[in-house]
Amino acid sequence: MATWDDVDRLARELPDVVAGSDTNGLKWEVHKKYFAYERPLRKRDLAELGDAAPTGEILGLRVADLDDKRGLIGSNPEVFFTIPHYAEWPAVLVLLEKIDEEQLREVVTDAWLCRAPKRLAAKFLAEA
Repeated sequence: MATWDDVDRLARELPDVVAGSDTNGLKWEVHKKYFAYERPLRKRDLAELGDAAPTGEILGLRVADLDDKRGLIGSNPEVFFTIPHYAEWPAVLVLLEKIDEEQLREVVTDAWLCRAPKRLAAKFLAEA
């Protein structure tokens, strides 16, 4: 089971990450572009999801495109999901209590790679 401390630690291990918060909760940015953020379900989300609405802490992550989003959700719908509001948005939601640290590291890094400047991402990948 992952925690916000795990998300924070893994995100801050990546280059040029700034952690902070806004009215919605915690967020992590690279060069002023957020890639990971706290995303509690809102009243509208709960109404739309009905009995299928998950409970627990929810992490939002940017993904490269909608195919990546569908791939993650399809690979493990117990961990990854979306809401109608995000239908055409390149982001996926993650139930923190259901993801292990190895997979969390992978998806946080992938989210960072989606938002980092190309040169920074290329340098990071070359050094990995």
